Amino acid sequence: MSSSDEGRGMDLSYTERLTGDMGPHRWTVVILPGSAEALGTGKPVRVAGTIDTHGFEATLLPLGEGRHMLPLNAKLKKAVGKSPGDEVVVRLDRRLG
Repeated sequence: MSSSDEGRGMDLSYTERLTGDMGPHRWTVVILPGSAEALGTGKPVRVAGTIDTHGFEATLLPLGEGRHMLPLNAKLKKAVGKSPGDEVVVRLDRRLG
């Protein structure tokens, strides 16, 4: 996606397992394989979408190897009601500016 695509809709879906204790803040995250190619960048990307049926806005953080991670804040983690190792469905609906 180019910068001219910002704010436009997109339709990306991932079914992945939650991973715990990532990074210095010990976040619970979803690792999105192939996201750098799908998003057109290996840099941080602000997106909106759903995890299971719960809406979110977040910044995807690059991990290298073509992947990003989606950190779950406390509110979203509670809403989803799942723990590391559980599978979730992440849908990315739009890229935010």
